Order: sequence, then structure tokens, then C-alpha cells
Amino acid sequence: MASLLNEFVNRVNFESYEDFKKNFKIIVPDNFNFAYDVVDRYAEEVPGKRALVWCDDNGNEKILNFADMKLQSDKVANFLRNLGVKKGDKVMLTLKGRYEFWFSLLALHKIGAIAVPATHMLREKDIVYRIKKAGIDTVISVDDKDLIESYESAEKKLGVELKKIIVGNERDGWLNFREEVKKTPSNFKKPEGDKYPSGNDISLIYFSSGTTGMPKMIQHDFNYPLAHIITAKYWQNVREGGLHYTLSDTGWAKSVWGQIYGQWIAGSAVFVYDFDRFDPHKVLKKIEKYKINTFCAPPTVYRFFIKQDLSKYDLSSIEHAVTAGEPLNPEVFKKFYEETGIKIMEGFGQTECTLCIANFIWMEPKPGSMGKPSPLYDVKVVDKEGNEVDIGEEGEIAIDTSDGRPLGLFLGYYKDPEKTKKAWHNDLYHTGDTAWVDEDGYFWFVGRNDDVINSSGYRIGPFEVESAIISHPAVLECAVTGYPDPIRGQVVKATIVLTDGYEPSEKLKKEIQEHVKKVTAPYKYPRIIEFVDELPKTISGKIKRAEIRKRDEMRYKKEQQKKL
Repeated sequence: MASLLNEFVNRVNFESYEDFKKNFKIIVPDNFNFAYDVVDRYAEEVPGKRALVWCDDNGNEKILNFADMKLQSDKVANFLRNLGVKKGDKVMLTLKGRYEFWFSLLALHKIGAIAVPATHMLREKDIVYRIKKAGIDTVISVDDKDLIESYESAEKKLGVELKKIIVGNERDGWLNFREEVKKTPSNFKKPEGDKYPSGNDISLIYFSSGTTGMPKMIQHDFNYPLAHIITAKYWQNVREGGLHYTLSDTGWAKSVWGQIYGQWIAGSAVFVYDFDRFDPHKVLKKIEKYKINTFCAPPTVYRFFIKQDLSKYDLSSIEHAVTAGEPLNPEVFKKFYEETGIKIMEGFGQTECTLCIANFIWMEPKPGSMGKPSPLYDVKVVDKEGNEVDIGEEGEIAIDTSDGRPLGLFLGYYKDPEKTKKAWHNDLYHTGDTAWVDEDGYFWFVGRNDDVINSSGYRIGPFEVESAIISHPAVLECAVTGYPDPIRGQVVKATIVLTDGYEPSEKLKKEIQEHVKKVTAPYKYPRIIEFVDELPKTISGKIKRAEIRKRDEMRYKKEQQKKL
């Protein structure tokens, strides 16, 4: 047996995107559970099949096959069950890139407890919020001093006692994951009857990355992994026996997009580099050493890559590269292609869904475009009334659910029908992202609805201006936002991180402004430029433009008060 892909799709190979879009179907078995129906199945039939290749910054390495995955997940499931964890309980996982994340996630799937992955950068107020909102009573955490102390202070603040499990050390009040699992038997008994977790039962809750407002709880069911067949096979282009690397912290939903579900179903192993701090040189050396075949990372990573001398690295093992999370600037696409011969294939999705728009494997990418809709979703660009707009006209990206909830779309916001209704009504799920569609059916991202700048009657999408700015050699990263203006309403502001070797100056500001006027429509140039050391970002690498806007609004108010 090679992969299990054939068992979950009506066809594997397609001649074109049109053939794929029209004819592709996912077969959803009754009572599907990824841990039993994929991982344990591989363990039974091809136990030595490679599943996970893991390494860290300290010279540690683990290569795990599916027999290992079954053994360890059964032991962790027994350990958690002995602690009293049962179907429907919420267990928070702050495990960074530790391989114990995979054991724990599979174990929770086997029990039917709900996994709540989160970033290790949470602090007391974030943890208090999550415990209260989700009703979390068990945590499995990496050994990080600030994080561990934040859990403990959150307990005291709430007057609760969590079941606390630590990976990597001993600590009073915490169970040692590795020691406890080592002494736990592996003969896990599968739940039966209504205790068997599958189908529409909740398997995962992700807190949104919170670029605006408090994070929402996004819930997915046990069928959700099957929707990632498209993510892995037809966008990331993973292959049987290959090694796929999605650069992601396990606290981000991108981790399950690229580090477990679709890749394993399609027969590829996954690579995990558990680094302490992102370093483009070290990442490129890992790609070279482990001979990564398919690669996925946010645009920020590619922006760092192209500032390196890529000729110093052997990247010949890479067959396919993709990106999502933020729009990919055409300049980055062009430079990476020139250096490697690889065309980065962009995709679009959200934590609420799976990949819903992409440059699929048969398509010729248009640099800067998200691509075309996935067969799973009826994607439209609509106006404020929910009517589909004309070609070339801007509107909101929405998913039509008049024929029912498609596989991969979330179940709604957990315990928040009000927010669910606000985003999902009249048979449309509203993504909150603005785009337009060209005459060839390619989607072009404009910005989050809140990010679009209104200046003197012009609507200006930040992405187009950012792409123009980043094509200047001095610019490593930038965020374009609207700055309040008494005459124009808003003016375009660019917050810029410079490439090594460049220093902030008024002369450089003017040079960048003139550069933008030549690259795009002159009215879009940034009237205000601020140089910074780094941009505010979520753990998933998305720029927090809302944070920049909020800070600028406060600054503007102070400026106006001084004038009074």
C-alpha cells in the first residue's frame, strides 16, 4: 500500500483545472476519524512508512514512522484517559514545534476530546480569556518559563485547578509528559457507541489570530481533515514518499493545513524544524540537508529568502513551493523564480475554512493573484447586499452555502451564535476580505475590508501599494495603512522595515515615494513614511495593520489637540 488517497477521492489525476473543478469529489466515509482511519491504518498495513522528520536547534533529530505514531498516540490517549479526560473535554496545546504535539493531537482525536492549539507566546490575560471562553480544564505545554508562569497565575486569578502537563522538564504541580507516557501501557481501547468520536463531532477549536477585536473560537469537525486533501495534493503538490515542509508553529491553523492531515493521506511525510527563533540561513540549510521536496511558508519568509544569496544553498530538491497567509508581492515571486526556477503558487483560505482559492498544479500563476476557486467551495465576490459583482469590480469574498455547509467550512463560532450570524447569513459565509476577479477567472486580493483606504474619494487597497514599495531594494517589509487627514479623510501611510545596509533618512523617504509613483498610480503613493525595526504581527505572520492604525489614530488626536 502506498497512500490512502484513492480511498477518499473519486479520482486522483486530472487533465486541467477545469476538469478538476468540475469532476473532483471527496468521499466522506461514515464515522470518519483521522487517527483511526488514516494513522492506525498505515500502522497496520505499512508500519515502517515514514511519517514525521523532526529536528531542533540543539542537534536533536527524530524520524518517526506510522507504527511509532500509533504506539505513542495510544500511550498518550491512555495517559489522558487515566487523568479523566473524556470526549468533549477541551485540552489546550501550547507545544510550539515539539513532536509531542503530533502524539497529543492524535490521542485527543482517539478519545474525542477537543484539541485547542495555541501559541506559546500567550500570557496571563490571553490564557484567562481562553480558559473562560472555551471551558479548558487540561493543558499540555512546552517548558517555557514565561508561559508556565502565565498558566499558573491564570489559575490563581480564576480560582481553578487545571490538569497541567509539561513537556521537557520537571516542575511542581505539573505532570512530566515524557515520564508519564513512558510508564503508560499502549493497549488503548477504542471508544464505542455514542462515545466514538467522528463525523460532525467537534475535534478542533482554534482561537482566531485577533488582528482586530478579541479572538473568536473557530470549531471544526472530524471530517475537516479530508478537506485538506486539496491543500496537500493539488496545491502543495505533495507526493507519495516525499517530504513536505510547512513552516508553521503548531499554535497556528496553518500547522494542520501543512503538517499532518492532507500530507499523510496523500502519502507524504512531513518535516518539522523546531527552531528557537526564525533565521532564514538556518531554514535554508535544513531544506538543503533534509532534501525537502515541497515547501510552504508565508510571504514574509520568502521576502527574507530573496535577501539572502540563494546561490550558496542547494535547493535542487524543491519541486514545488506555495504561499498563503498574506498576499505575495509580485516582486518576491519574480526574484525567487529568477534565483531558483520555482514559481511560488499562492493560495487563500482562513482558519474558518480550508484552501478555498489557489493556483492549482495545472495553472500558470499570475504573480500577485490568489488563483481560482477550489472544487469544494462556491466562491463569489459580492457587494454589501450579497449580490455577485461584475468582472473587475471590487467586492467581498464570500462562500455560497445555499446547497449546505461544504466540507472543510467551520461549524460556526463556538458558543457565539451572534458572531456566527454576523459572518454567515442568507446562505453566504462572509470572509471579510476584499477582492476582484479578472476576465480569466483569477481572484486578486485588495485587502481586509477594514484595511481598504479611502482617500479623497479613491478606494486604495494596501496590497498593491505594498507591492510597489517592496520592489524598492531598500525595503525588506512594509505595511500600508490609512492615516487620518482633515481634508482627504485618509492619506496613505507606509510603515517600513529596511534591508540591511540602508539607514532611515528624509532622502530615502522621497526616493521611495518617487519610486512608487512610477510603479503604480501616482495618487496611491505614501504621503507618510515611518521607518521601524519590525512590524507588529500575529503568531501566524500576518501583519497587524489594525494595531498600526490604532496607534496612528491616537497620535493624530494628540496632534490635533496641540493645534487647539
